[in-house]
Amino acid sequence: MNISDFHGSASTLSVESSGRGLAGATTHGVGRSTPLRVDAQRNLEHVLRAAREVFGELGYGAPMEDVARRARVGVGTVYRRFPSKDVLVRRIAEEETARLTEQAQTALGQEEEPWQALSRFLRTSVASGAGRLLPPQVLRVGSAAEEGAEEAEVARVPHQRQAVATGGAPDLRVVGSRPAAGDEPLDDAGAGALLEVVGRMVDRAREAGELRTDVTVADVLLVIATAAPALPDPAQQAAASTRLLDILLEGLRSRTV
Repeated sequence: MNISDFHGSASTLSVESSGRGLAGATTHGVGRSTPLRVDAQRNLEHVLRAAREVFGELGYGAPMEDVARRARVGVGTVYRRFPSKDVLVRRIAEEETARLTEQAQTALGQEEEPWQALSRFLRTSVASGAGRLLPPQVLRVGSAAEEGAEEAEVARVPHQRQAVATGGAPDLRVVGSRPAAGDEPLDDAGAGALLEVVGRMVDRAREAGELRTDVTVADVLLVIATAAPALPDPAQQAAASTRLLDILLEGLRSRTV
């Protein structure tokens, strides 16, 4: 699942890709904004909902035509709101990053027991489907040797260091301010907030002896991004997702508990 480079002028990104106050307004000149017409606002909401569904099901590689078809609008309508697919992808990815951060903060603030906080966050995120829209730049898989040159940069973000894998096994890392080759960085503030709050949950659960000592933030995010195969019956789908998460949670938990 790859995202091409994000391009577009600063004005385009500020209007279309940021989730801050842009759903219901369009800009005309510096410092001036007017509400979208009712039909335009409705179309925008349809497009965003459809994009979340399509990208959640097919990944960020899905074409804009699929988004337009799901939204029941012409593809030209999609491009009028989002002049390129990259702008739409960035919008969805940043919104979902903020959504996951909010879910993590809620779990951390309302659950006193470290394992319960982590478990609640994972169950809430998987149930909401937010993990399927995690930006691909957040996670990267590579060998420890290949990552060696980037160790100083990776270490800048708290909780990102992972024990070196043995025998050449894949080393899963969280990527914060430094993206993979060909990828633009995420919104640093949004990605940083997510990594920080999940990192606190991981540290608390590990210090309480409830989480395996080798589990990292990257592992937790990988669990969120893992989905059960699509099944035609909604009840079976829910049951499969719950069962898969139970298995993954058991794999994260310390064997001394």
